[in-house]
Amino acid sequence: MTNSREELSWDEWDELQSPRPDENDFDQVVDAALSRRGFLGSVLAFGSGAAVMGAGALMPNVVEAATSSRFAFTPIDVATDATVHVPEGYSWNILTRWGDPLFSDAPEFDHSTGGDPKSDRIFGENTDGMELFTVGEHQLVAVNHEYLNPKLNLPQNEGGMPSSVADVLKMQNLQGVTVMEVTEGDSGWNVVVDSPFNRRIHHNTPMRIAGPAAGHDLLKTEADPYGVEVLGTMNNCGGGKTPWGTYLTCEENFNGYFGATNKAIELPNGFDRYGIGSDSRYEYEKFDPRYDLEKNPNEPNRFGYIVEIDPSDVTSKPVKRTALGRFKHENAEVVIASDGRVVVYLGDDERGEYLYKYVSEAAYQPGGDTEHLLNEGTLFVARFDADGTGQWIALTPDSTGMDMAEIYIHTRMAASAVGATTMDRPEWVAANPISVEAYCALTNNKNRGKKPNAGGDDTSTNAVNPREANHYGQIVRWKPADENHAATAFTWDLYVMAGNPTAHSDAYAGSSNINEGNLFNSPDGMVFDSSGLLWIQTDGNYKNEGDFAGMGNNQMLVGDPETGEIVRFMTVPYGAEVTGLCWSADRRSMFVGIQHPKAPFPDGEGKLARSSVVVVKRDDNAVIG
Repeated sequence: MTNSREELSWDEWDELQSPRPDENDFDQVVDAALSRRGFLGSVLAFGSGAAVMGAGALMPNVVEAATSSRFAFTPIDVATDATVHVPEGYSWNILTRWGDPLFSDAPEFDHSTGGDPKSDRIFGENTDGMELFTVGEHQLVAVNHEYLNPKLNLPQNEGGMPSSVADVLKMQNLQGVTVMEVTEGDSGWNVVVDSPFNRRIHHNTPMRIAGPAAGHDLLKTEADPYGVEVLGTMNNCGGGKTPWGTYLTCEENFNGYFGATNKAIELPNGFDRYGIGSDSRYEYEKFDPRYDLEKNPNEPNRFGYIVEIDPSDVTSKPVKRTALGRFKHENAEVVIASDGRVVVYLGDDERGEYLYKYVSEAAYQPGGDTEHLLNEGTLFVARFDADGTGQWIALTPDSTGMDMAEIYIHTRMAASAVGATTMDRPEWVAANPISVEAYCALTNNKNRGKKPNAGGDDTSTNAVNPREANHYGQIVRWKPADENHAATAFTWDLYVMAGNPTAHSDAYAGSSNINEGNLFNSPDGMVFDSSGLLWIQTDGNYKNEGDFAGMGNNQMLVGDPETGEIVRFMTVPYGAEVTGLCWSADRRSMFVGIQHPKAPFPDGEGKLARSSVVVVKRDDNAVIG
């Protein structure tokens, strides 16, 4: 593996492993049927006119209008430096960093070695989605550790690649999930070292496989001949929280962890659709046969799921819930429908893939048995129609032509079979707590209108993804029929289309709620606060030039669904993304993730850059979420 390959984004890696054809099959048909400019114009007329359901036209200058809005702060400007910025009247501090001890037997972080080689007693790398849980008088934060920065994690190794079994074990332990107790004292918030709740869940943690795919032949291995037990979870991106107090961690880019020492092997059917090839990102297969496709061709089929974790019980075994489908899960937004059933919204974060939801068969009963709720139900995929309506299409043997278990193992193929709408990288989904509606961040898609997805599905522009070579992204919103999240019909619009009106005067300028004061690109994480404001985190281009001039470093913004206003609250260090957000039990503190900074954050020049969790508070200690 070359150094340049290690630095590829996950999307670039996927396309290296599984190159797309140069054109969509339907390009000529689309070009003949309508002009691109006319199509985009009609979509923008719909999108901007409907950008706030029933609220009318947006204010031309959102930042100026915000003084009379629901935002309890003065919006901040962009930044391009190496630190965190928040509004006047707010302060931030570090809670924890990659390598900080969770237990007193772990050493302090060593910048020369990239930290403790055991690495399962420390806070992991590349923090991502997180949730806070209250257990008695204790506050616990569950945090994902998405992936590695090998040159930082193994700084003494050439290119950061492993050279031994010990190196691989260190890398495997740095990823997964941390559950940690946090507490606020006179000096601020701290991790409770040696708390009995502290726990690391990583690539070698025993887990149970449950749901319709459990026991299927495609999940059986020599080590697990019954297909019901698996070691570990990987590439944990966003998360979710159930009403019964468990954490849902989401396996996203699992494909890059598997490779083959024999490059000439023939790979199993379906691997292309998931971007699984004979090369891996981290070369585990050289030292751990579980990741060698020649020795264990079924092992990748055991990843790409939602994993349920009970943060209150360190002895509990995590469970992979196959009924929620297998794809590159971004997050898992759980709501209770009006009829009491559990609904989980799920995005598949790859160019041209799909938006899903799961609906349980039974209703949730507080205090009752919950084991069946995420095992027995129906998985749906979304179709967005040009008239602003849409349908959730059930993935069943009748609709897909696949058997039930294979639908949950090859979910992408099932979605293609029913003609769902290809999307511009559906990332986080967030449901409004004070209105029956949900939002999905469609972060970007350079291939829209240019190339099909990995399954060969058409990705021509459409109403919900209206721009070719979309490098700004948009946020779609839908309202389920009858105010019931379990309903199969919905109406939708575009809450915002990110863009740059200082660089463009066409569709790439963005929707009418984008202005020079709130420029951003690539919306990714999204979380609602208790008042119904939408917090939007970005993971995009931070070069601050050309199409992205005036956008600065990645940032966290706040949107008001009622007015359409969007304002900037936080900027993060150069090269980092903002990812993960939750609140303390009293809603007076925000925990925010800072992932993969390129700037020397937070320890300064001459030190390794370390992903971190920061705490943001109002200086007057008032509620902020």
